[in-house]
Amino acid sequence: MNYTLHQLKIFLKITENQSITKASEELHLTQPAVSIQLKNFQDQFSIPLTEVVGRKLYVTDFGKEIAVAAKKILNEVDAINYKTLSYKGELVGKLKFSVVSTGKYVMPYLLSNFSHQNKGVDLIIDVTNKAQVIESLELNTVDFAMVSVLPKKLNVDRVELMQNKLYLIAGKNGLANKNLSKKKIFEESALLYRETGSATRAAMENFIIENKFEVRKKIELTSNEAVKQAVIAGLGFSIMPIIGLKNELKNNEVQIVPIKGLPILTRWNIIWLKSKKLSPTALAFLEYLNAEKDQVIKETFDWIERY
Repeated sequence: MNYTLHQLKIFLKITENQSITKASEELHLTQPAVSIQLKNFQDQFSIPLTEVVGRKLYVTDFGKEIAVAAKKILNEVDAINYKTLSYKGELVGKLKFSVVSTGKYVMPYLLSNFSHQNKGVDLIIDVTNKAQVIESLELNTVDFAMVSVLPKKLNVDRVELMQNKLYLIAGKNGLANKNLSKKKIFEESALLYRETGSATRAAMENFIIENKFEVRKKIELTSNEAVKQAVIAGLGFSIMPIIGLKNELKNNEVQIVPIKGLPILTRWNIIWLKSKKLSPTALAFLEYLNAEKDQVIKETFDWIERY
């Protein structure tokens, strides 16, 4: 046997995704490169690790056992690296975050300097919708979560961040040649929704219900970026967080439609389970966050106050 750590990482990622294409995307490698490494790894075993049925890749029972072993080996390698850095007096470990979709415009700025200052800390950030974020927190598979609406059924601690503003957004020519009242925008135009489980969708639906608007045409998209591009293209209107629209507003690609009751105001929070025993790395992050968050927010997001 002469397999490499690189091959173990690739094989483990393939088994997690059951797809060479998805594994290559997550590893930032080309699909042929991943396929070659899988073949080289397979050549060292007389028993198949994977099989292809139709056009779908499946991991064999033997392959699943090898994946478990590979994960243990890679975890031990991480442990060796962490111990080495620890002996040098550096902060080490992993921090896992689950972040709601629009939180991706905020979270990197809160982590940037912390990451540069602590080379031994690995960051794992999952960006998804609110329902999945809360599930990750509830299952204790992450250290921290970032949300704009606090979960009602979980006992959490939090660090408050900046305000989150949601406005009705139209494309550059969204209101051109349309004799629409603001009520008719909702009742006669296409409304662009995020998927079920999104906090942005929930806020939009609550606003429509409270104002007794009757929506005739709904279009659902599964990411904030997809909604934004659809608005720019003139596909319809949407209620969106302004935080992801800085460049589009500056370049006049989108416009805010003034309407009573908007913006909807919430607040970004970093949250964690009160019952969770935080690691030294997690405690160090919280100390950093409390000390630096106001300065980061002022330097990066001051433009939002103009709206």
